Amino acid sequence: MAKGIRRVNKYVLHHRDEPGDGAHLLKTLKKHGINLLALTAFPAASGTSQVELIPENAAQLEALAKQFGWRLSKKRTGFLAQGKDRAGALIKLAERLGKAGIHVTQIDAIAAGAERYGAVFWVRPKDVERATEVMGGR
Repeated sequence: MAKGIRRVNKYVLHHRDEPGDGAHLLKTLKKHGINLLALTAFPAASGTSQVELIPENAAQLEALAKQFGWRLSKKRTGFLAQGKDRAGALIKLAERLGKAGIHVTQIDAIAAGAERYGAVFWVRPKDVERATEVMGGR
């Protein structure tokens, strides 16, 4: 894979949405050595939050979920891009995928400080292997 890009897995967990619940979830993950590459959470139906977890080690998160009886979604494979922050940092990536006819279905990007950026992005499941190849992987 091109320098600064790697495949990642995302899981969705529906979790209680009361003050302090997010902190409790994060403490539990930390206590069990789960390092997150990214996390997104937002309100969902019936007093819950949809928590999207992108762990460094997917098997470790799956095992913890089983231990605690958490119902994780089926894993979804996407990509994490990291690099030097600059105007247009993601243009080459977007152009390469677009020229290959690969549709980016979701992307979240952020300036990470110290002149660095990070972005997680998703393509259709049928395009994951081809996207990997287009970006210089296997």
